Parts: sequence; C-alpha cells; structure tokens
Amino acid sequence: MLKDKQIFITGGAGFIGSSLIGRLVENNRIIVFDDLRRNSLARRPYHDHPNLSVVKGDVLDYPALADAMKGAQIVVHCAAIAGIDTVIKHPTETMRVNMLGTAKVMEAARNLTTIERIVDFSTSEVFGQSAFRSEETDTTRIGAVGEARWTYAVSKLAAEHLTKAYHQEFNMPTVSVRPFNVYGPGQIGEGAMMVFIRRALRDEDLHIHGDGNQIRAWCYIDDFIDGLLLALTHPNAVGESFNIGNARAVITIYGLAQTIVRVLRSNSHIRFVDRLGPDVELRVPSVVKARELVGFEAKVDLEEGILRTADFYRDQVEDPMAEPGRHRWRTLIGTEKDES
Repeated sequence: MLKDKQIFITGGAGFIGSSLIGRLVENNRIIVFDDLRRNSLARRPYHDHPNLSVVKGDVLDYPALADAMKGAQIVVHCAAIAGIDTVIKHPTETMRVNMLGTAKVMEAARNLTTIERIVDFSTSEVFGQSAFRSEETDTTRIGAVGEARWTYAVSKLAAEHLTKAYHQEFNMPTVSVRPFNVYGPGQIGEGAMMVFIRRALRDEDLHIHGDGNQIRAWCYIDDFIDGLLLALTHPNAVGESFNIGNARAVITIYGLAQTIVRVLRSNSHIRFVDRLGPDVELRVPSVVKARELVGFEAKVDLEEGILRTADFYRDQVEDPMAEPGRHRWRTLIGTEKDES
C-alpha cells in the first residue's frame, strides 16, 4: 500500500478518482486537479480531509498543470471527456482534452525529478463494437471515421500509444489501465448501471436502447480500485497495459435491467426505446495478464455489487440534487480554461 507519498490525480473529483482518494487519503498527501464538471468528490465523507487539496484547473492549461504537479511522486491521469451523450455532442473537445491533455500530463511528469509511477486511463472502447475475452495485445478496432461516438476511443487509444512511447523513449515508469464497465457508489454521469438502479429505487421505468441483447462484463468499483492500486505499486506493472474488469459478471443489458428490478424488489417496468447511434454489442475482457503479472482478481459478484450501489443511492432518492458538501480549495493563478 502507498504511504507518505505526494499523489497527483487529474480528474480526481470524478467517480474513479474520488474512489481512489478514499483508499489513499489517510496515509498520503493528495492533490486533485479537476475542472469539477463532474464532482463525485463533493459527496464523499473525506471531501474536506486535511491531506486533500483540490485545484480547479484544465489539463489543457500546461503552466497551471505543471505548477500543481510539482513534487508529485505518483501521477494518476483520470481526466477526460467521457460519457456517450457528451462525446457525441462535443467530439472536438473530446479529442483535444483526451489527446492533448494526456500529452501535457506526460510532459509535465517527465520534468519531475520525484516521479515514481504514472498511470494513464485508457478504455475498453479501443476494442470496438465486438470483443470477447479481449487480451491487451489484441488488435484494436475503431468505428467509422466521422461517427462521433468513436472519437472517444480514438483519442484514448492515441493517449495509450503516447504513454507507452514515453516509457520506451524516456524510460518513464508508465502504466495504462483499460477499465471495463466500472460501477458502484459515487458514480455520476450516464452509466447504465447507475441510471437503472436510481430509477428502480424510485419505481420508475427502465429504458433500454435497442433490443437489450448487448453483452457487458460489470466491474464493481472496489475491485477496480484494487487493480488500480496494483498498477500503482507492483514492479511488474511498469511499461505495461492492463484490462481491469470482472470477466465473470457477464450479462445482457436486458438481463441487467431484470436483475436490478428483482434484486431491489422494484415495481419498475422495462421499456425498449430506439437506439440513437452505434452501440457495443459484446465486450468481455480477458484479465489473465493482470492476474499473472500483478495478482489482480475481481471478487464482488453482480448481485452483491448492485445491492451495495443501491444502498449508497437510496438516501438520495428523495432529493437527488441535494447540495453537496463543501471543499477545501487551493486556488492557483492561471487555472482558467483554455478556450483557444
């Protein structure tokens, strides 16, 4: 376990970043660099922990980024434009933030004399519309040029190549992780699991796009953070990329909706609506590499993960837009968003 480290997390106010903070904040100094568009950290009990500082900033603003990163021994690059609806509406921003932002993070980290590990977030989207037991060395497949959905996968794949290049050319201690459908307490945005659970708790209809036969493997957040910590600490992880997911928690989207209604004893009805764009039909990872090199193994099964997640959101059913907790802010000069 990491201890007495200065850890810098871009996008640290998001779902995964704020979950990681919960594991590390007692024994480390954490600096979050985030534009706070999606702020899961505000609802966490440790949002005002004395070991935590939040810098409001944009990863495209290199001077502010590099200044905030000074002294970091561990860098975790979570910041990205994500969420299918957001990506489709803002494909240009998606490409700029995900590619150029990663380039700026890598360059800032390269100038640190203190750096011990850099973890970059890639995505399972690099495997395209159909992937079964996908291994890290499998050929990546991206959809048609001009289809906005795939700008996210293209930008993340480019960032993953760049991360690997910094390791090969400059001997930087980089690692890439590819999350596979991570869910759990604190999730925000457009994820199907979160949306289904919150609607089921209110006995509202669950809407499935298409016929519901799309297949996913669902990874509970605690398992994912276990894998991420191994990427941050295990000596075998340096220079590698890893699929982090749960290859046993596999189900169709329709099956997921049915399971959530049953497990939560909800009165919700399942409705089918038209699909608005291309979708992923099949996505199940192979996690053999992560198990063999760093010892990763997912433990939480699907129904247990649903119950844990529902417990978190149940208190928010009556007032889902409740005012979040207040933060400690460390304001830096020059953190305005780069509009150029």
